[in-house]
Amino acid sequence: MEHENKHIIPYSTFLIVLGILVILTLVSVSVTRIHLGPLTVFIALFIAALKSSFVLRIFMHLKFESKMLVTMVIAVILIICVVIFITLLDYLYR
Repeated sequence: MEHENKHIIPYSTFLIVLGILVILTLVSVSVTRIHLGPLTVFIALFIAALKSSFVLRIFMHLKFESKMLVTMVIAVILIICVVIFITLLDYLYR
């Protein structure tokens, strides 16, 4: 094929990030088994956000995209964070 593209990121990086995602998933499951009160939800959401940042940057190649697209993705993530924060406030003060 004439228009065959090479991968920008080597396969070893994909495997390393996959290993990190598996480890973070195990940590997330372990944290939910420990009773930390409302802090458990915060830690689980933080780990989920960390994992999603790995997926966005590495697997979806966001770090190689234009600044406008990155800005739009960050804006959407901030809106989601505000909605989650408002939901947590409702959960904590009910």
